[in-house]
Amino acid sequence: MAGRALTLFMICLVSGTVSGAPSEWMVGIGRIDITPPSGVWMAGYASRKQPADGKIHPLWAKALVMTDNLNNRAAIITLDLLGDNFNRTLADRIRTRISTLSRIQPHAILFNFSHTHSGPVTAVTDGALITYNINELHQSRVNRYTQTLEHQIVSLVTRASKHLQPAQFAFTQGQVSFARNRRTPVGQAGPVDHSVPVLKITSPSEQPLAVLFGYACHNTTYDGDALRFNGDYAGFAQIALEEKYPNMTAMFMMGCGGDINPDPRGRPEQAQQHGVSLAASVNHALKGPLHPVRGPLTTRLERIDLPYVVPPTESELESRRDDGDIYDQRLTRRLLKILRSGNSLPTSYPYPVQVIQFGNDLSLIALGGETVVDYARRLQRELAGKRIWIAGYSNEVFAYVPSERVLTEGGYEGGLAMKYFGIHGPFLPGLEARIIDLVKKLLHQSIPSNTWTHDK
Repeated sequence: MAGRALTLFMICLVSGTVSGAPSEWMVGIGRIDITPPSGVWMAGYASRKQPADGKIHPLWAKALVMTDNLNNRAAIITLDLLGDNFNRTLADRIRTRISTLSRIQPHAILFNFSHTHSGPVTAVTDGALITYNINELHQSRVNRYTQTLEHQIVSLVTRASKHLQPAQFAFTQGQVSFARNRRTPVGQAGPVDHSVPVLKITSPSEQPLAVLFGYACHNTTYDGDALRFNGDYAGFAQIALEEKYPNMTAMFMMGCGGDINPDPRGRPEQAQQHGVSLAASVNHALKGPLHPVRGPLTTRLERIDLPYVVPPTESELESRRDDGDIYDQRLTRRLLKILRSGNSLPTSYPYPVQVIQFGNDLSLIALGGETVVDYARRLQRELAGKRIWIAGYSNEVFAYVPSERVLTEGGYEGGLAMKYFGIHGPFLPGLEARIIDLVKKLLHQSIPSNTWTHDK
């Protein structure tokens, strides 16, 4: 993997560019193949009983490094990974290394995970040990892969930051409709977000340099029987766009699709069909009116504590160590091990909210965790009139993040899935208001662009 090439892209002409505007940006664009070797355990489905045995197409890390004319810098890194085991410790370590090697401040680095369920486990966390039946051999393979992945991401962003070229930005939005809310019975409509935000980056001569696009839907077209690495529909969408426009870098950002699945799903060919549909939506949007996106660039990242329900005591855990399914029992044993080592169970999670603002033209809101669609719909409603892009699955994917409605309804996203992340129970009510209030605070406050709240 160390020998895989990092490629920087200059791209061919497509229509729809906003022309005549002066170059306000300098950008560096790069990619690196992060596909593990066969034998690394796949993430996303607890039902798998063996590691990956090949690939359908490569998994990629792609980077967009941007600098405005005031020399403010930011980096967006998109990853064809599940993200659930890409934890805060790993993300912060990579941020620190990138910042040391470039002029990009830690708060200005955004990770977004496509959440493909056909990618690798990326860290041996409590959640991974509870969810996957990985022995010591498989754990060592995951650890080796994670070390390589960390170096690859640092190298990718550092190199991109050293190969900057003039650019213009323009924003538009498309639509595609294969997403379905999986919490509602078949035949009934539930809340979804069919929007496809698109950011086009072009050279001053109107040659596209990259296209950043998103959608709010789980990358779960393939089911647990799939044992070859691939990016699911998001991977196929990137491939389709880059085949249509040779040398173009297409970057996918996951939206608030925590409770959304592709429909239909379950057959391999459906992943490609959805990807082609998404790519067609992006292509159509690029040919329509686009809105210029200017600076200055402002980046903010802050955390807010989201409390869990009261954690169980050691005696309570001991009394139920044989209750529930195998995953409940593994969770109980992990929690007992924590308590018996003299540590306490966490009572909250320091939830990350990040905002990248492009002057008054566009605000990119990046929410951590498996954020359900209600967050996007509420922000779109309450920030009507503003040009916003809402991404979930950003920076660290530590658990499902239910809205107040989903938390009250319960079910998988409402709290039952917490065991797969190594967490003792659901969040307490009030988390939605905390998150939304922090988003609005970061959008409206005026603070220096080098501010980064590492801990609350």
